[in-house]
Amino acid sequence: MIKFLVIYYAVINIWTFILFAVDKSRAKRGKWRISEAALLGCCLLGGALGGFLSMQIFRHKTKHLQFTVPVPIFLILHIALFVFLALRFS
Repeated sequence: MIKFLVIYYAVINIWTFILFAVDKSRAKRGKWRISEAALLGCCLLGGALGGFLSMQIFRHKTKHLQFTVPVPIFLILHIALFVFLALRFS
């Protein structure tokens, strides 16, 4: 169970990091963008660390309240959930 959880969190966080980076690149070039709902959805599903890191590295969505509040909250909740499950099933 823990092995699956680690793999899941690694994949979803890498994917979310890439999505934020692609969206930033598209924003700079005036191209079609990834929806905010998709970005937040990936953060909610476990990719909050990737989203948070991408926000900081690429300075993307850092002035949008709908990202600066929920993404850190999701991150804290996911860390707590991960620790709980790790302790419960180890």
